[in-house]
Amino acid sequence: MSKRMLMMSVAAGVAMYGSAAMAGDPAAGRAVFMSSCSICHSVQAGQNKIGPSLFGVVGRKTGSEPGYNYSPANKQANLTWDNATLDKYLTSPRAVVPGTKMTYGGLKDDTKRANLIAYLDTLK
Repeated sequence: MSKRMLMMSVAAGVAMYGSAAMAGDPAAGRAVFMSSCSICHSVQAGQNKIGPSLFGVVGRKTGSEPGYNYSPANKQANLTWDNATLDKYLTSPRAVVPGTKMTYGGLKDDTKRANLIAYLDTLK
């Protein structure tokens, strides 16, 4: 494959899937979680804090963690937390779910976000 074709293929892949398609490092993502998320969220199943438990979040529907009091906006968002949706949400939570209770302004660093999502994907 020519270098030009390879570059075009990579560019198309990034355009189609965005930064969520980037392979993240779960260990680095755990560090991001500990520094940015753990004050409000737990990774233990069923242990809700200020925010809901993130155990099993990948593949879960918005507003569905038992025992957590979600905002009406989050309950009605009808999204599934897949990698692409998490990537958008973690970039700007209120842009994806207007009216969410989550006050976090967003994780703008693509690499840190990909790492965090890779970590969340291990919580099963």
